[in-house]
Amino acid sequence: EWDKVSSTKPNSMGSNTGVTPIVAVDCEMVGVGPEGSRSMLARVAVINQEGNVLLDVFVKPKEKVVDFRTKFSGVRPADLIGPNVLELEDVQARVAALLKGRVLVGHALENDLSALLLDHPRKDVRDTARYPPLMRSPAPGRKLKPRALRH
Repeated sequence: EWDKVSSTKPNSMGSNTGVTPIVAVDCEMVGVGPEGSRSMLARVAVINQEGNVLLDVFVKPKEKVVDFRTKFSGVRPADLIGPNVLELEDVQARVAALLKGRVLVGHALENDLSALLLDHPRKDVRDTARYPPLMRSPAPGRKLKPRALRH
């Protein structure tokens, strides 16, 4: 079952620990290539609409990691070593199955879906980076930009 594949699953937050009609995705990237200038997928988390983890796995990079970006990604060198680190193709298949026919929520989902080499129907995407109430007011003649969420 998909709700049993998490490697770091915390305690349940709600009564529904299975796949729900709405899921959220977040991906963490590491830097590869010259000076770590290109991003490569290193971790994927999928949660259901009650906040329960459906999938939380590390992804084996296909290139040498130059910058783990730990301050932002939380990914450390040791996280990408060992039998629990999955191949991208396996992670793609798992995530694709979790997303199929569901509403997808996340921040800057274009980046996450690109890193996963997946797409999702636009009508089923809710991207907080494109949600006007969460965007800064632009300077005259400029586009809206995402702003930090406030508590």
